[in-house]
Amino acid sequence: MAAVRLRIKRIEGAAEAPLPSYMTDGASGMDVRASLDEPLVLNPGAREAVPTGLILEVPRGYEVQVRPRSGLALKHGVTCLNTPGTIDSDYRGELRVILANLGAEPFTIEHGDRVAQLVLARVERAELDVTDDLSDTGRGEGGFGHTGKH
Repeated sequence: MAAVRLRIKRIEGAAEAPLPSYMTDGASGMDVRASLDEPLVLNPGAREAVPTGLILEVPRGYEVQVRPRSGLALKHGVTCLNTPGTIDSDYRGELRVILANLGAEPFTIEHGDRVAQLVLARVERAELDVTDDLSDTGRGEGGFGHTGKH
C-alpha cells in the first residue's frame, strides 16, 4: 500500500526540533515534538498551546488528528485538550499542541520533547437530509451511561 504524502514546512526562525516520526513499525501515530527557545513549565491545572515550529499541508479528503501520548498521561497527568484535535486540509498555520497538566506537580517541557501523536485519517463530508422520520433502534434515546455501571 502506498503511503499518503503529507507535506511539512519548518517555520523560519523557530527552534528546529526533529520532524514527526513513527517510533515503531506498527505505530498508528507519529510523535511530534516541542519547538521551544526555552523550557516551558506547565503548572498543575494549567494549559498551554505548545509550538512545534511546523506547518502541515494535509491532502484534501484527510485530516491530521492530534492525540495525547499515553506515557505523559499516565506518568505525569499531562494530556491534550480538545482531543482529538483536528488539523484540516485547508489550515496553514503553525501546529500547536494544547497540553494540560492534570497532575499534582509542575511538568517541564524541553525543546525537542515528544508532546503528542499525529494520526492521518481519511474524512468523508456529509450531505444533510432533513426529515421527520428516522429509523428506530434498540437503543433509542438512551444516552450517557444508559447501559449501566459495568
